[in-house]
Amino acid sequence: MSTIRKPAVFLSAVVLAVAFASGCHTIHRPPAFAVPDVPNELNKVNLPEYRVEPPDILQIEAVRTIPRPPYKVEPLDVLYVVLENPVPNQPLAGPVTVDPDGTINLGPTYGKGLPVSVVGKTLAEVKAALEKHLVTQDNYKDPKFTVSLAQGRAAQRISGLHLIRPDGTISLGTYGSVRVTGLTLAEARRAIEVHLSAYLLDPEVAVDVQGYNSKIYYVILDGGGAGQTVVRLPVTGNETVMDAVSQLRGLTPVSSQDRIWVSRPAPAGCGSQVLPVDWRAVAEKGDTATNYQLLPGDRVYVAAYPLSALDIKMARAIAPLERLFGITLLGTSTASAIRHFNDPVGGVGVGGGF
Repeated sequence: MSTIRKPAVFLSAVVLAVAFASGCHTIHRPPAFAVPDVPNELNKVNLPEYRVEPPDILQIEAVRTIPRPPYKVEPLDVLYVVLENPVPNQPLAGPVTVDPDGTINLGPTYGKGLPVSVVGKTLAEVKAALEKHLVTQDNYKDPKFTVSLAQGRAAQRISGLHLIRPDGTISLGTYGSVRVTGLTLAEARRAIEVHLSAYLLDPEVAVDVQGYNSKIYYVILDGGGAGQTVVRLPVTGNETVMDAVSQLRGLTPVSSQDRIWVSRPAPAGCGSQVLPVDWRAVAEKGDTATNYQLLPGDRVYVAAYPLSALDIKMARAIAPLERLFGITLLGTSTASAIRHFNDPVGGVGVGGGF
């Protein structure tokens, strides 16, 4: 009897030791009741005015980018060129792009198709250069040009997607960097326009958010003592607890449906707000009271079943003993086999053979 009861007593002692070692937190959970005046699925609120932070992505469009005079033509600028007294039936009027080598071409009809260098010249100097070109190449009598800037490279440098860098600034190419972190879209637009006013005449831009990357919430899945899975998800202003769980394709096999809550951070010294979630009511009955709207910084915590956590901790506690007993049993079996092989009484003996 004693040989049978000792392993049972030992196993019971191990189970109790693991159960006590697991601590009180394995059976604690917030009470499942709806917290009043907290936004939920049917009572959502608008988030505060968005303030951009790294690593948000801004979409900037240049509305007005008039260079400060005197403007000097650069490669890839677009000039609007008009010859006021053209050859009959062969008008010359329209946009002309400055080639990367700093020249423009008026076509085969004018100037024999030869390029005219305009880079680094003011619009008045470009006008004079074109008139001289026609007189020199075509012996044109008193040509009169009108030249204006249709599109400068300023718009090309400014327009597009801009990632807010870790230092809180965005790059505007040759126009330098502008600090925008912590600003609303209206404030960011004004900051960009003020910065560009050093280079442009009364600049105007449009700013919007292309990638909402800085406002996030977390979903934490407890593995029952075998680690935790933490998923970082962006806030778009409409997520609820069910949306958060659906992003992870549901609960894990060890997740407890009765131990889910939202931890909402608060300023230092003010503690935190814990919002218990009645998952069964939300998922099975369509109850929206505890399907809370998620705000930036929220933590959706999904605890594990206490018995699952206890099972994992028991496995961790017993596994080394099983390994030790297995090694001992293997050694004992090996020694017994060797003794049996060398035992003459067993009929084999050291010198045995055919």
